[in-house]
Amino acid sequence: MSIDLDSPDPLYEQVAAIIEARIKDGTYTKRIPPARALKDEFDLSLPTIQKAIGLLKERGVVVTRVGRGTFVAQSDEVDGGGDRPPEHPTTG
Repeated sequence: MSIDLDSPDPLYEQVAAIIEARIKDGTYTKRIPPARALKDEFDLSLPTIQKAIGLLKERGVVVTRVGRGTFVAQSDEVDGGGDRPPEHPTTG
């Protein structure tokens, strides 16, 4: 799957479809590459890549963690399997 500059589909939708396909086929299982790496791979502008990631976030396919990256929504990293300590409930 690649970007088709002659397609009537917007570039950001094409990028989102490629990333989603890579998640489904197991290429990306926890974290997707940084936006700048995707920008270089697809040879597109950073805003286009960010819009694609935003679309995937709206669809619930990925989640973004500030300072950590963008993760597949079903991964252990999102569910607390990363480097964060477990949360302790407060009593009251």
